[in-house]
Amino acid sequence: MHQFGYKRGRLYCEQVSVEALAKAHGTPLFVYSQATLEDHFQKLDDALSPVDHLICYAMKANSNLGVMRTLANQGSGFDIVSGGELLRVIAAGGDAKKCTFAGVGKTEDEIELALRKRIYCFNVESEPELQRISKVAGRLKKNAPIAIRVNPNVDAKTHAKITTGTYENKFGIPYEKIESVYRKAAKLPNIWLRGVQMHIGSQLTSVQPFEDAVAKMIPLVQRLKKRHNLEFCSIGGGLGIVYEPALASGDEKWWKSKDAKGILTPAEYSRRLIPLLKQLDMRIVIEPGRFIAGNAGVLVTRVEYVKKTAHKNFVIVDAAMNDLIRPAFYESYHEILPLKQGKGGKISSDVVGPICESGDTFCKDRLLPRIKEGDYVGMLSSGAYGFVMASTYNSRPLAAEVLVNGKTSAVVRKRQPVKEIWAGEHVPRWLK
Repeated sequence: MHQFGYKRGRLYCEQVSVEALAKAHGTPLFVYSQATLEDHFQKLDDALSPVDHLICYAMKANSNLGVMRTLANQGSGFDIVSGGELLRVIAAGGDAKKCTFAGVGKTEDEIELALRKRIYCFNVESEPELQRISKVAGRLKKNAPIAIRVNPNVDAKTHAKITTGTYENKFGIPYEKIESVYRKAAKLPNIWLRGVQMHIGSQLTSVQPFEDAVAKMIPLVQRLKKRHNLEFCSIGGGLGIVYEPALASGDEKWWKSKDAKGILTPAEYSRRLIPLLKQLDMRIVIEPGRFIAGNAGVLVTRVEYVKKTAHKNFVIVDAAMNDLIRPAFYESYHEILPLKQGKGGKISSDVVGPICESGDTFCKDRLLPRIKEGDYVGMLSSGAYGFVMASTYNSRPLAAEVLVNGKTSAVVRKRQPVKEIWAGEHVPRWLK
């Protein structure tokens, strides 16, 4: 599952000591495993081999150029949600022609950029967006490839903030309206009906919601394919990862077990969905993000203080919610491990950051090894929605990022200099 583990009592990423990286590059520090990225992509690619398919990595999960080049070298396409992300794909050496463009608020400038770069497809979220794409494409004298996003009204049974496939969500067009919208789209100038798309949510650890959604979609897609000569069907992303400690050990057996609890393996995903997808006889596009990058990263942080009260043991670290917002935003779990194993027993602890917010907390009342000032700890499974959601709140600079490949490592993002935070700001002349 990942290439982080203890060797001789010290946490390693592949064959590199994580503590050595922390001492060399400072903290907070994101460390990514190239081997894990490649392994996760390849396992999913192999699982989908019975059908013609394209994997478009959802780069919103982790858009570091080193991470993206790793996946581009594996043959990955990219799922983008902004013009900036498209330019990042190109900067990373990715192929714009293998990009799907999602998102409910595409601007005219973004649509024009995507058309000029000849992306694979726009995932259209609304009828007004369809009209806008037609207008921009006409101005450029181009045909815009589109897939209309179907909202199948299937509950993904995931966190409320990351479910996207019910009528309570802002995404896509209701299932019942899709055929009429396709008929309207077919009459618009400069529109190429290339495919159909859906996405029901993120961090799904059961295959059942995927199976329900795909089964519901099949008759609809078959009719649309026949009527509009569609080439592909995108089933979105959303495959979940392991965060809990009992499973986040990196044990390969979890990938092979059909009965694994708390993890959706590529083998089980394939076993349940491939028979359905084969009925379509179309290219299948899939847009995973967290599944590929999530377990491939760790956030390393230094313990600044250990504060003991009558009620709590607070471990105060130099990372904060501006570096990893998931625990504050989603109440999410990240396994926290010392970089050096000790023999001092465990104690119930709150791991907290230095920001003046009660929400700046990584865990509460968790049984952890006795950690002391100056120790380093790693927050596992931070490779997705970690750095990409970071901010400079409290004028805290953005963390550095390192990519490990076997015995070697490289800084793939330098730590942000503090003065760079306000480099674009200016005091108006009347205040001087």
